[in-house]
Amino acid sequence: MTTTESDGPMTTEPTAASKGVPTTARSPRALAWQRRRHSAARFWKQYRTHHAGVFGLAALGLCALIALTAPLTVGSDVQSVTDAPGDPMESPSTEFPLGTDQFGRNLLGLVVWGARVSLLVGLLAAVLSVAIGALIGITAGHFKGWYATVMMRITDWFLVMPTLVLAIALATVMSRSLGTIILAIGVTTWPTTARLVRAQTLAVESRPYIERAKALGGGHWHIMTRHVLPNVMPLVLAQTTLIISSAILAEATLAFLGLGDPTVVSWGGLLQDAREAGAVSAGKWWYLVPPGVAIAVVALAFTLCGRAVESVLNPKLGVAR
Repeated sequence: MTTTESDGPMTTEPTAASKGVPTTARSPRALAWQRRRHSAARFWKQYRTHHAGVFGLAALGLCALIALTAPLTVGSDVQSVTDAPGDPMESPSTEFPLGTDQFGRNLLGLVVWGARVSLLVGLLAAVLSVAIGALIGITAGHFKGWYATVMMRITDWFLVMPTLVLAIALATVMSRSLGTIILAIGVTTWPTTARLVRAQTLAVESRPYIERAKALGGGHWHIMTRHVLPNVMPLVLAQTTLIISSAILAEATLAFLGLGDPTVVSWGGLLQDAREAGAVSAGKWWYLVPPGVAIAVVALAFTLCGRAVESVLNPKLGVAR
């Protein structure tokens, strides 16, 4: 309250603080972060209603925890061939719950350690794929003309070519390493994302506020990064979660075909070792089932999460809960 003194009696005038108005205006950055927090809270509230998505997220959290704590729980020496603790291809027992491989190594430890490589390759390959697809989709939808025509024809060519065949070809001509696997998967699985992002970009750029931004002098970079990208990010996020499962399956397939890095342990590499050791014909099911089940569970979990995210971000899809 403030006091004013005049010829008459002293009076009081209410201040902005007494009216409930903040004395200092919040900065645009603070307001932006507040909107982001509210959006995240609203997203999580809707996501929790999708029980399959919550189950998938819980399974992924458990797998991530197992992968991150692998050096503490099983140790890096689990990969050693010379210090294998058991006999080759022992059946499951109390000492080795999932049996041993062809070298006598503990299969439980190998499956746990292989989660690190399989999840890492799947995540990085999916990020690379979505980044390429989003870049081509946004630029093709924004610039149009001859550039869009050329980019879409290249996209169509990649769409009609078998993805696995292209990945095998790249992994064959390049060195056998995790980087090669990530690159081979990433550069062969982006066309679907590019098509979806371009369609969304065309829809966004037809809105009136884009015309106003251009009239006010907004350049190509400003339009694409400040207006188009935030509107296509929900689609990109949903596409990423869906592609990760495909990337993990592709990594397992390439490793099973002998195109992975032989110096690291992955789920696909374990299946390839089991095939070479004759586990199928010998009936050594414990050599095949654990890595195969791990691949299936993680791929299914990412798919469930992706479907739930897609349903929350676009309720018109009507994905079942």
